[in-house]
Amino acid sequence: MEKIALVTGANKGIGFGIAKHLGKSGWKVVIGARNEQRALKAIDTLKADGIDVLGWVNIELKDLANVSQTAAEVKDKYPELSLLVNNAGIPGDMSVDSEHTEISTLRETLDVNFIGTFALTKALIPLIAKNGGRIANVTVPSEISPYWHPLAYVASKAAQNAMMGVMAIEFQQAGTPVEIFSVHPGPTTTDLNGNMSLPGFHDIETVGQKFAELINDGQNHQGEFIELYPIVKEDI
Repeated sequence: MEKIALVTGANKGIGFGIAKHLGKSGWKVVIGARNEQRALKAIDTLKADGIDVLGWVNIELKDLANVSQTAAEVKDKYPELSLLVNNAGIPGDMSVDSEHTEISTLRETLDVNFIGTFALTKALIPLIAKNGGRIANVTVPSEISPYWHPLAYVASKAAQNAMMGVMAIEFQQAGTPVEIFSVHPGPTTTDLNGNMSLPGFHDIETVGQKFAELINDGQNHQGEFIELYPIVKEDI
């Protein structure tokens, strides 16, 4: 059976790095993106680097009808899919504290990062189970960091972590042949954080390679929260 991975938000940033290095390690990749032009540009770049890209699917996580339609397309076109990487997400408003966070921002961020991600995962579980596959969520710790804690984003990822933990237990209890776990890349320079680059930050190439090594390590990571590059804690 072919090793096929769907990486959401793979047209740029961490998702692009993950798709690239999964491809370099023998996976065939499907790009999940919201914009056709950006998706095709990413595909051209990946193919020029020798990556076997099977195609792309339009994923708009805030639109549940789109998610359902896209899941059906994936099942039809890529019946051997065995890895879903839930990477796509939005930052919310990272410039304000919790007191000044708008309810609309909180709702939008949860709709995309949690509800939409849950809907896509739920729709693809039967296919991934049939192939004895895995689901890896790109996320951040639920534990609140004193250095970086935008409410909308952190809350949406905490919900995603809870989803992972509950599903992992249920898969084990039911004997469902699906492995699910969460991966925290650590501080990474991307568009999401305004291309912030500070001591301890990594680039998407480094993170993508480390992620691919994790996927290919042959270990069972059911229910784990894995930090590729943990945030160094300091006294404050």
